[in-house]
Amino acid sequence: MLQGMGQTQQQLLSALLYQSAGMSIDDLAAVLAVTRTAVRQHLAALERDGLVVRGQTRPTGRRPEQLYQLTLRGKELFPRQYQLLADLLIDEVAKILGHDGLTALMRSLGRKLAAGLEQQTIDEEKIVSHMNHAGYEAEVFFRSGGEREIVAHNCVFHHLAQAHPQVCELDLALIGALGHGDVEHRECMLRGGQVCRFHLTATPSSADEKPLAQEKDKSA
Repeated sequence: MLQGMGQTQQQLLSALLYQSAGMSIDDLAAVLAVTRTAVRQHLAALERDGLVVRGQTRPTGRRPEQLYQLTLRGKELFPRQYQLLADLLIDEVAKILGHDGLTALMRSLGRKLAAGLEQQTIDEEKIVSHMNHAGYEAEVFFRSGGEREIVAHNCVFHHLAQAHPQVCELDLALIGALGHGDVEHRECMLRGGQVCRFHLTATPSSADEKPLAQEKDKSA
């Protein structure tokens, strides 16, 4: 988010947002009231972070000027209303499908998400790795006796799940499909827990195990 950046960099990104065709170092120096050297330093840092990219050059009658533009990642730093759209969508879907229908949909989405991540059954460590890429801030916790649990410190769908608890079924289906087993939701932040705690019990018969790609085709 822009709030985590310095004021000059915020102003630089805002200036580029208003000039989609791009701006030169001289343009930015004039708008920001800083030196060209300072602009170069900020642009170098923003390029490194993937927020700014070099675009076309602009003829000047002398040496062409290099223009700089925002990348898609840079534009994403500015406010978006994804949460508002998600709220509206899930409210409408819940009205259309009802409780059981929404539950079934969340489970289907969890299985499809898993199928897009892995083709075969994986263990808890690998499941946690995928969850962390999605922002769950998860870890494998070993209880006394060596029993494993997956502990998530961030509920990525918490706002939606507060209104529609069936959303939690997506997490359960995701973990269950990746680990090819049954998932027990032992603790839930939505129900007052400090974390979300999951225990995966793998299906004992390996004969029943199928690649996740087949599960994807089945649920499609």
